[in-house]
Amino acid sequence: MASTKIIVNSNGSLKVEGDFEIVDKTGAPYDLGGRTVVSICRCGRSQNKPFCDGSHKGHFEHEAVAFALPPKK
Repeated sequence: MASTKIIVNSNGSLKVEGDFEIVDKTGAPYDLGGRTVVSICRCGRSQNKPFCDGSHKGHFEHEAVAFALPPKK
């Protein structure tokens, strides 16, 4: 089974690697052109949403450090 990995980049995007599909709110898939790695915008500044175009540089701060979520309710 292929896996998908999401990497939370410090001061930047979410990098998605592996076997995945990205769909819009209606369920229509984005044509990823065969890519197995894409970056998703977290800052809201990209002109290519939902994909990152690097617009966050110097305008978005978040130090990505893993932590445990509280138990599910």
